Amino acid sequence: MQIFPATDILGGKVVRLTKGDYNQVKIYADSPAEMALEFMKDGATNLHMVDLDGAKDGAPVNFEAIREAAKIKGLFIEVGGGIRNMQRIEDYLNLGVKRVILGTAAVRNYPFVEEAVKKFGNAVAVGVDAKEGFVAVSGWQETTSVNSVEFCKKLRDTGVSTVIYTDISKDGMLSGTNLEIYKELSEIKGLDIVASGGITFAHEIKTLSEMGIYGAIVGKAVYEGKLSLKEALAAAGGAK
Repeated sequence: MQIFPATDILGGKVVRLTKGDYNQVKIYADSPAEMALEFMKDGATNLHMVDLDGAKDGAPVNFEAIREAAKIKGLFIEVGGGIRNMQRIEDYLNLGVKRVILGTAAVRNYPFVEEAVKKFGNAVAVGVDAKEGFVAVSGWQETTSVNSVEFCKKLRDTGVSTVIYTDISKDGMLSGTNLEIYKELSEIKGLDIVASGGITFAHEIKTLSEMGIYGAIVGKAVYEGKLSLKEALAAAGGAK
């Protein structure tokens, strides 16, 4: 299983939110690129980056900070937050980013997902952020009436190969993730699921791996010292 340490960017700095609340922000580093290098020292080969300003405002606010991280050799970088047109996908891929994550745009403008997948294939993933089973958008500020699991199936049928699924209620709480939903999602054939939100313990990563989950994002637990990145990589089956 792949491990993706998370680098969430707000105002150019590495931060973590609690339950996606922009009023509950904790700063962990001044430079996403420097944070990426620290992760690499611990064995990371993947990086999950989110432009939180972009997710809320729909613009690539932290593009330059992501550009600096993308210069680092040896990292598979995926980026989300505010990617709402084809040009922005191209801009990120041209930086050397390997995968872009569509979020709000996937719900608000589904033909955009279809067009993006047709043109860019596996370089396009979709982030499905769920609040009580329904998809949330606009930096988690608004909850829709779209069932999150059914939406994942629709994405699969459209040709999306990777979904990053976050249970918002668990995110940043350091109390564990929602293993039940990932068990359900693991049964969707032909779709790689990346688990995100609240992963705190090595045994959760091991369980997710045994389920056949493709990847897991680790964030606050690593930043707060509850789970070391080396532990997470080992639980996933080695440095991935």
